[in-house]
Amino acid sequence: MTGGSRGIGAAVAIALAQAGADVAVNYRERADAANRVCDEIKRIGKKAIAVQTDVSLAANVKRMVVEVEAKLGGIDILVNNAAIAHPRKLEEITEAEWDQVLTVNLKSVFLMTQAVIGGMRQRQWGRIIKLSSVAAQTGGAVGAHYAASKAGIIGVTHSCAAAFVKEGITVNAIAPALIETDMVTSNPNASPAMIPMGHFGSVNDVASVAVMLAMNDYMTGQTISVNGGWYMS
Repeated sequence: MTGGSRGIGAAVAIALAQAGADVAVNYRERADAANRVCDEIKRIGKKAIAVQTDVSLAANVKRMVVEVEAKLGGIDILVNNAAIAHPRKLEEITEAEWDQVLTVNLKSVFLMTQAVIGGMRQRQWGRIIKLSSVAAQTGGAVGAHYAASKAGIIGVTHSCAAAFVKEGITVNAIAPALIETDMVTSNPNASPAMIPMGHFGSVNDVASVAVMLAMNDYMTGQTISVNGGWYMS
């Protein structure tokens, strides 16, 4: 579980534990928050470890996967959630900001998937769940850099799903819109008025979909929209 110390990531980690999974909670900076998530998972009766790693760096990802496999066993479910968002108008986005958002939000998905896919193929079973966004479908409320990174996740999802469809591995994406997290509530461009339902979603709305995708054997290559009616497909 990348980016698992708070918000959607924390909710998904706990929901997967409630469904029976041991969980590795990846974080970059918030050790206390990650440990609180692990404590909650342990109270459920499942194993949990917090692992500090910048998942946009290949060497770090490889080390983290080795550590998780040593402590919890083979990685059967990967949830790619790590992301950053810096609201900007197009003309305000610097080259450095563009590179940072694409690296953290999209490159990390590639690196994590590449690092775990070998074990999943050996076991002929795996679930890869990637957190995209309504921004991939509508442009969203953050900016072109964020929308591009989240649209790229959908492309990676399609490619990986097609590649591994005959090997017991499913690959799907979830595209939330304006879920009530720090990332959304701190964004001055985000308002419940943008949502047809008239309110922000909850992290549990997303977590329940992640659990469904982890348990489903017959869905792959799909993007599940959890957006209060903002985008319909």
